[in-house]
Amino acid sequence: MTKQTNEEAIAEIWQLFKETDARFKETDERLDKRIQETDTRLDKRIQETDTRLDKRIQETDARLDKRIRQLEGLFGNQWGRLVESLVEPGVLKLFQNRGISVHNLYRRALAQQNGHHMEVDLLLENETEAIAVEVKSSFSIEDVSDFLEEMAQFFHYFSRYQGYKLYGAVAGLDIGSDVTKYAYRRGLFVISITGNNLVQILNDEMFQPRDFGNSD
Repeated sequence: MTKQTNEEAIAEIWQLFKETDARFKETDERLDKRIQETDTRLDKRIQETDTRLDKRIQETDARLDKRIRQLEGLFGNQWGRLVESLVEPGVLKLFQNRGISVHNLYRRALAQQNGHHMEVDLLLENETEAIAVEVKSSFSIEDVSDFLEEMAQFFHYFSRYQGYKLYGAVAGLDIGSDVTKYAYRRGLFVISITGNNLVQILNDEMFQPRDFGNSD
């Protein structure tokens, strides 16, 4: 048996090392490939799951919005009428105490012109003054802005009041301080309903109401 020299032994070990290293590299490449394939499949499944989830969320939101609109349709008018019934009994007295001697009140006054209409929740009047009152369970600044736009059209629909002083008021159960300040600055009376079902004007005695009958 031939005795192996040190050089031959080292060469053999080195060859084994290179073969082992090559196998490791080959194994790593196959492993990386499998990991990439797995990641790709996982990403695809996640995207598919996200897409299905987004679709279901959109469908749920659509159903919820539809249901809310249905509920608003069922209860919106009832809430408005309830608040009107709370405001109506004492509202003439409120303005009389403020020096505006209105003595007639019309609930849901409606006027039509050229196929369009305008409805005033509560319309108070005397022989020279009128007050249009918008009633809601709650008010936003946008609601107040919409009412101001309607006030600008008042005489177009209610022409019999031409020449009258015209004031505006918003009345509700829930009127935030920001809405109150906005309505105040725009010259509107703000009427709130207290926990005792009593109505009160929130404007202080320094308040000067806007006369919407005066174009200046």
